[in-house]
Amino acid sequence: MDDKPFESMNMIPFIDIMLVLLTIVLTTSTFIASGRIPVNLPQASASEQDTSKTETIEIDAAGTIYLGGEAVSTDLLKSRLGAVAKDTPFVLRADKAVQLQRFIDVADVLKQLGFAKVAVQTEVGRS
Repeated sequence: MDDKPFESMNMIPFIDIMLVLLTIVLTTSTFIASGRIPVNLPQASASEQDTSKTETIEIDAAGTIYLGGEAVSTDLLKSRLGAVAKDTPFVLRADKAVQLQRFIDVADVLKQLGFAKVAVQTEVGRS
């Protein structure tokens, strides 16, 4: 066998691989930089919902919490919801003048107790 010394290396496949890797890095770095993938969410019109099985929690403009039409404190709300099944859907209705912290307090109680089916009722926008 006649062994020839290695004189040159074909760099084209190496360059192709490096360009593919560079494309992957640049594409994923834009997702990492923003922290999320940008998505334009669709708008929905008002729809009928089944309210026969839902529980309603209401917060008036003064910040009073109502469960089933009865005024309750945050602690009483937590104790009463402890006996409710975890798959029960809730509708949270809050006056637009209520402080955000009061709304967050109620949402936090629902989250701590493990309720996943929570909807916030709003008015349909006038256009």
